[in-house]
Amino acid sequence: MPKTIKAVFDGKALQLEEPLPFAPNTRVRITIEAVEAISEASSSFLRTARLLKLDAPADFASNVNAYLYRDEPDAAP
Repeated sequence: MPKTIKAVFDGKALQLEEPLPFAPNTRVRITIEAVEAISEASSSFLRTARLLKLDAPADFASNVNAYLYRDEPDAAP
């Protein structure tokens, strides 16, 4: 059963970001692939959306179809 685990090499050993799902003394085969570091400047979708400072009604998320397709908004719960 292949499992991908993220880790960071600290110069001496790999530091796993989550525990391994194996019993002690379980033999495993390890394949290592370097991944591109995520820069601090990279933005998430939510950060980008907040920076846009879009103006929308408070119920936009729950009534998106009404606003996009001119349907009647759902009644508030």
